[in-house]
Amino acid sequence: GRIRICSTLPCRLTDTQEKLLPMFRFSEWIDAFAWADGPPPNTLVRFFKWSLHGTWRVLLFALVIALCVGATEILSAYFIGWSIDYALAQGTEEGVANVFSSGAAIFIGLALFFIVLRPALQGLNAAISALVVQANLYPLVLARLNRHTIGQSLTYFDDDFAGRIAQKEQQTAKALMDVVMESLNILGMGLSAIFGSMILLGTIDGKLAVILLAWFITYCLLIAWFLPRIRRRAKARAGARAVVTGQLVDTITNISTVKLFAHGNFEDQAALKALGTYRGTSIDFGTLTAWFRLLLMTLAGILPVTLIGGALWYWSKGTATPGDIAAAGLVASRLGHMSGWISFTALGIFSNVGEIEDGMRTLSPSHQIVDAPDAITPDTVKGEVAFENVTFTYGQEKAALHEFNLTIKAGEKIALVGASGAGKSTTASLLMRLYEVEGGRITLDGHDIRQITQDGLRSQISMVTQETAMFNRSARENIRYGTPDATDEQVESAAFRAAAADFIPDLRDLKGREGYDAHLGERGVKLSGGQRQRIALARAILKDAPVLILDEATSALDSEVEASIQAALQDVMQGKTVIAIAHRLSTIESMDRILVLDEGRIIEEGSHHELLARNGQYSRFWSRQSGGVARLAAVESQR
Repeated sequence: GRIRICSTLPCRLTDTQEKLLPMFRFSEWIDAFAWADGPPPNTLVRFFKWSLHGTWRVLLFALVIALCVGATEILSAYFIGWSIDYALAQGTEEGVANVFSSGAAIFIGLALFFIVLRPALQGLNAAISALVVQANLYPLVLARLNRHTIGQSLTYFDDDFAGRIAQKEQQTAKALMDVVMESLNILGMGLSAIFGSMILLGTIDGKLAVILLAWFITYCLLIAWFLPRIRRRAKARAGARAVVTGQLVDTITNISTVKLFAHGNFEDQAALKALGTYRGTSIDFGTLTAWFRLLLMTLAGILPVTLIGGALWYWSKGTATPGDIAAAGLVASRLGHMSGWISFTALGIFSNVGEIEDGMRTLSPSHQIVDAPDAITPDTVKGEVAFENVTFTYGQEKAALHEFNLTIKAGEKIALVGASGAGKSTTASLLMRLYEVEGGRITLDGHDIRQITQDGLRSQISMVTQETAMFNRSARENIRYGTPDATDEQVESAAFRAAAADFIPDLRDLKGREGYDAHLGERGVKLSGGQRQRIALARAILKDAPVLILDEATSALDSEVEASIQAALQDVMQGKTVIAIAHRLSTIESMDRILVLDEGRIIEEGSHHELLARNGQYSRFWSRQSGGVARLAAVESQR
């Protein structure tokens, strides 16, 4: 099939799109994947400008078409009234027949208006709404919000629920699209119909136009009073709904823990509490909207009574014609119906504005970690790493690292050990610039990592963590994540070196996909902890970066598999700068240096044998672990 380019994404046309190619190109008036300038603003008007940047000319054209459609509604009423008066002016049946002879040109013109022009404008308006605006605005806004969200630091995601953030992105994008769509309809068809009606009624009698104007002002005042209040309550309802989503996602994400602790009832009560809050905000919102609809419908009912009654009055005085009465009736009926539609639409607009404002609070915070304007992207690095007086606290009083100093030569292999909370994983996270140092600096080959682009920095570092992350994609795609352009042979070679080739051929998912094509489930739930770690190791092996961080990389493996992995890692670590974090000290005996951390400081440093000879903290760690192993061996021998 034919390929088109959506920004940087290749998009294959479907057969239907090929047949309707001109119309499909018509839908490309808006680039649905265009980048936005800078982060999303935190004020409503500027947020709209940011979200809709690059679409204003198309939206203006859509507004003009909507105005034309609204005008045709009033012209329809005018032509119908004019036709009645024209026919009555002929008098007899013979005179009416003259309409089709002497007025043939006029009749043809009316036919063209009703059969060609009016449907064409309405069809064009529908096409622009569906193919241009609706089809493109949602992906445009969602892509921009998601792009900004992905760039947030880990702290941002640590402080919120993943499900809530995802819901806010989709909710805000859809609400903004709905606001634009409905605003075009109201501003276009609604206002043009109202002001066109004033002109039409003014031709009957200026007082009728004044009546309509007074009604319209009252209508606007009623909307102006209600809608800001509706907006606030919609915002509160959106926030409460997001809390419900976060609660449910948190429970489902940790469902194994819920079942292990038999806390299904506890989680049910937590969900009911969140739902109770949402129900309360929904009742507040519903009460206000019910009054709003009631008053507006009452006001809409007044309109045909006054306009038709006024037209009849002027007809009785001889200043209005039967055609005027018909036109006034059609206008009154149309505006009465339209006022209900406008009120309902305006209600939706302000509800959506509340949703957008609630989403802005979550999605608009600026990135805490940004690339410097002159940041470099290194092609290759040697791998020399240095921590210089680094301090980091996670925003707490107690420092995770305090004036931390460490130099690692290129190609050197070091290990970090210590009790939980000593600062080992923090060291790795700061080197990856997942968090920003609060004092001091970290360098890579002498360059402050803040002067290297984040992607450029992380492309030079492979990291395998204890809590391995898997995508709900195939085993092949999960491994290939290390190097997206790797061949199947390279993927399978990395899997073999990570001892993952032993179990991958036996994988099978619900759709019947097998082996490397089988999907692993959300967060890799279909794999054991050891299998997930071997997939993660294969991913790191495939990436082949000059700096390798192993954060408890073999903690979930049994002894036999760990032995084979350790042999593979010895080969993988050759020529690389390695930082290994381990509680199981037997895995780091061969490291060039071992550093013992305590409360964010290095308290011991040396090789395995040097540290044992000092009889310090490392020696005590080793004694406890080796003693435990010895006791276990003794028990096994007695059995």
